[in-house]
Amino acid sequence: MDAVTAAAVLVLFYGLPLLHVALSPSQGPWGAGPWRAPAGARCPFSPRVGWLVLVLLLGPVGWLLFVMSRRRRAGA
Repeated sequence: MDAVTAAAVLVLFYGLPLLHVALSPSQGPWGAGPWRAPAGARCPFSPRVGWLVLVLLLGPVGWLLFVMSRRRRAGA
């Protein structure tokens, strides 16, 4: 695999999913959640930061989890 193919794979399978989670709307059934943790939350991370960590660590699988959770929430 040459350097151009390796860079394309990284952008396609890690960069674009991270951008999708970061730029998705924060409100409504299709949102990833706010950037800040809700008041009184015991966890210091917000829902959006949690999704970004999942996508960063799991790559395409984490992004698929994010997409499937949005569909289930919107349909309910």
